[in-house]
Amino acid sequence: MTRRSCAIYATGILCAHLLIVGIALVVAQVFQTMIYNRLKKELTLTEASRVFESWKNPPPPVYMEYYFFNVTNPEVFLAGGKAAVTQIGPYTYREYRPRENVTFLENGTKVYALNPKSFVFVPEKSRGNPEVDILRTVNIPAVAVMNELNSYSFLLRTFVSMWMNSIGVEIFMTRTVHEVLWGFKDPLLSKIHAMKPEVDEMFGLMWKKNGTDEGEFVFLTGERDYMEYGRIDTWNGLTEMSWWSSNQSNMINGTDGSVFHPLLSRKELLYIFAADLCRSIHLGYVEDVEVKGIPAYRFAPPHDVLQSPKENPTNAGFCVPAGDCLGTGVLKVSVCREGAPIVVSFPHFYQADAMYVNAVEGLSPNKEEHETYLDLNPTTGVPIRACKRAQTVLPTLNDLPQTATIDDDSATQMRTLLLIVTLVSNFPLLIVGMGAILLVVFVLLVCRSRQKKNEVKRIDFTEAFHSFTTAKDETAYTQVSDKPEVEPSENNHTNQPMRNGSYIAMSPVEAQKC
Repeated sequence: MTRRSCAIYATGILCAHLLIVGIALVVAQVFQTMIYNRLKKELTLTEASRVFESWKNPPPPVYMEYYFFNVTNPEVFLAGGKAAVTQIGPYTYREYRPRENVTFLENGTKVYALNPKSFVFVPEKSRGNPEVDILRTVNIPAVAVMNELNSYSFLLRTFVSMWMNSIGVEIFMTRTVHEVLWGFKDPLLSKIHAMKPEVDEMFGLMWKKNGTDEGEFVFLTGERDYMEYGRIDTWNGLTEMSWWSSNQSNMINGTDGSVFHPLLSRKELLYIFAADLCRSIHLGYVEDVEVKGIPAYRFAPPHDVLQSPKENPTNAGFCVPAGDCLGTGVLKVSVCREGAPIVVSFPHFYQADAMYVNAVEGLSPNKEEHETYLDLNPTTGVPIRACKRAQTVLPTLNDLPQTATIDDDSATQMRTLLLIVTLVSNFPLLIVGMGAILLVVFVLLVCRSRQKKNEVKRIDFTEAFHSFTTAKDETAYTQVSDKPEVEPSENNHTNQPMRNGSYIAMSPVEAQKC
């Protein structure tokens, strides 16, 4: 066997092995399963210290952007006309949300934690100075007091209203943005506090919320099932709420929005429990996006989340009392909050009934500025970018967008991790590719070998034909003699017998040239 033949056979054998092994690994998804199993194990709070630290102290910076609607025509509104507003802001604050008092429970399958939030003003991301800018809005403390009197007699409500007018309480108030947001001593609440000390004389939309938490959470670590990673087990010791009017509406579903299970699917619904909304909401897949070179799935609340019960009967449970429902796009959360009647919606009544948008001049809802969404890496389930946009409604309008985008260092680590996962999970395809290349090489070698053999046969035939023609040229034939046979004579001493007729004699002669 020649060296060329050995190379051809070796290439063929190696090609066959690579193709068989590669196709078998692709079909069985051995490497994908191995990577995913390892990923599932790593993304549990008890297995990976790096993941635990990331969960305990979320690295992406979170920013709260506060917008306010300044009422420009209070006199027209008090006379029964439509309110006109102009939006001011944003006033941006960096939000810090470390998890504290972290305690693992039940052999590491659950973890207890508090999540206090603190806010620091970021002037370079803001438009205006909250301690200087003036805001004219509805007098929320006065409306809250009147709302508390709804259950009392008409006579008492009339007396309180007259008393409020006598001390100069008006429907509208003018305060700085900082006072409305973080608190001020209200004259009306101060007088009530003197009579009822349990009533706080301070008021602010974020009063006593800087440095406080939203309650006690117990999360599942994913130790038993990676699909449960980050899911809320209890909130303030409760497995379900009690203030809504149906069991389904009172369910505590999903995570707190900061983490999700790995290996996300475009077909699944993701659930988030929003303590500030007093309910769980779901998000559906919207589109594929890319953030800082990292692939992500965008999830957003579908239109049915805040649909009226007429359009979505499952939302009837959020009508409290039962049957007392609002229109599409708004949710009354006063049931879980004390004080003024509070309704939440998306900013500018995005996805809400037109009657809400048309009730106020100066609103312009649009998807780009007012949609809430989450961009999640499907392999790890890690939020790459988040934008939570909400609006508090009645007795005033305030936008509370919350944004977070993965930082550059975390993005670099994420890209490296995803590259390794991609290379390892696609390794069987590389084997198949190498086998296919060797198959092409093997076919070329076989064809080349056969071509060589045909050339050798052609050369041998040419040489044989050339030898034959050469021998033919070197042979000559004598002509038939025309002379009569010579009679034997005395001078003829040959012993050849006498023959009748002519004969042909062949003898080698010198080759004649043409």
